[in-house]
Amino acid sequence: MGGLKSEERRIGTRYAVHLPVRVEWDDESVGGQVRVEGETQNVGPKGALVYLRRLPQVGSRVRLAVLEDDATRFEAVAEVLRLERDPAQPLAALRLLDAEREWGEMVWEWAAQLERQAEDEETE
Repeated sequence: MGGLKSEERRIGTRYAVHLPVRVEWDDESVGGQVRVEGETQNVGPKGALVYLRRLPQVGSRVRLAVLEDDATRFEAVAEVLRLERDPAQPLAALRLLDAEREWGEMVWEWAAQLERQAEDEETE
């Protein structure tokens, strides 16, 4: 049984929108807290794939803030599920550990609206 791969548990639509984010975590290797700003690559109903110049460790907990007009629109704790270490575009897949309903209302639905607006502008 030890050789079984974990099943992928993606549910819901992901929206390819670029929202500004701030991610913070404790990093023992630097002896303190790390704070990095980046942007989402896609937003799902329970988390997001985010571009960050510096990446946290897989399995670590981070504080994710979605920003709007230099203010925090949403903030919650998330877990780092996986990393893509492409030097040109390092990405972290984050899954919310709390405030899922608020994420859906304040971020996921907003992302859907932004994607629809972008599609409408392309067809005009």
